[in-house]
Amino acid sequence: MTARPRTRFRKLDGILLLDKPRGISSNQALQRVRHLFRAEKGGHTGSLDPLATGLLPICFGEATKIAGGLLGARKAYDTVARLGVVTDTDDADGQPLRARAVPDLRIPQIDEALRALTGRIRQRPPIYSALKRGGEPLYAKARRGEQVEVEAREVDVHAFALQSAGDLLDDLQGVPPQLRLHVECGSGTYVRSLVRDLGEALGCGAHVAELRRLWVDPFREPKMWSLEELQALAGRGERSLEACLLPVERGMSAWAPADVDATQARRLAHGQAVQGGFRGDGQVAIFGPDGRALGLGELSDGCLRPTRLFAWAAAQGPGASA
Repeated sequence: MTARPRTRFRKLDGILLLDKPRGISSNQALQRVRHLFRAEKGGHTGSLDPLATGLLPICFGEATKIAGGLLGARKAYDTVARLGVVTDTDDADGQPLRARAVPDLRIPQIDEALRALTGRIRQRPPIYSALKRGGEPLYAKARRGEQVEVEAREVDVHAFALQSAGDLLDDLQGVPPQLRLHVECGSGTYVRSLVRDLGEALGCGAHVAELRRLWVDPFREPKMWSLEELQALAGRGERSLEACLLPVERGMSAWAPADVDATQARRLAHGQAVQGGFRGDGQVAIFGPDGRALGLGELSDGCLRPTRLFAWAAAQGPGASA
């Protein structure tokens, strides 16, 4: 049996909007794409469970420097809540813990339960999650059978709305009672926990049967690429693959912009702060005189300090031509 040739990685910068398939982890999806593009460095911006599909932004090369900011972005999902069964993972990949009869529910009752789980709420994350305690993910402890206590924390749920209750109200034979829901939420919110808590509020329990991420700020109307599409493009050559990448600037609209001239850009590249009539405070995206993003910085009292610059910002450094 002939061994597969080792991938020869290369420097590559950009953002790929991947349509993650069901059945693999976010890291598995990342590694497949990284090898396909032969990208030396890559990371994803917010895990999706193996059961989940949809938008998984992948950052290559210098774009990984803004990945942390994208992790905290607002996100939107469509999900299907299966009523009457609670699982240990709060989704269909877990083991059933208990089953209960689904009561005779009406739309106003469902809407009221959804409203109670909207806004700034306290939520207990699933015990099978990537949250770490003592440097180890909680799911690793849970799989060993250890007792896992998870504290509730505050999260933002901007929208939690019923899309369809037809699978519940029509009483279709052979169709489990389900609710189709739309969720828009902030960083750290677990849709599995929302569905679990909704099931308890309705008196029957529930778990996530399907989950699809629709968008992540700032990619509100994303053109996503499936693994199959990317593999087909790879057959045409790497230039075809690279055409799928977004420039790093497309991921930086979450930060207020700070425009600098050539002299200021050179000072920033040398690690020096600059003054320049800047307004506001907090983290900003720095753009050079040619409109290209140079990296991230911190604004305070009109002073701009570099915090994480891209490699090409060094071309603005001492000795470089303006």
